Amino acid sequence: MTSPAQFIRQVKQEVSKIAWPSRADALRGTFMVIIVSVALAAFLLCVDLFFARMVGFFIGGK
Repeated sequence: MTSPAQFIRQVKQEVSKIAWPSRADALRGTFMVIIVSVALAAFLLCVDLFFARMVGFFIGGK
């Protein structure tokens, strides 16, 4: 069992080993996530509208 102080030292050592992304990499990744999310939302909207119209057509609604 490790003491709380030793645990904190180990956490600091592990955090110092992390290869943090640069600001440009972080921004690029953020924009890619936003673009892919918007594209996927638009695609799912189209699919949903298509199926809603198909169901409406088959059951005789508007």
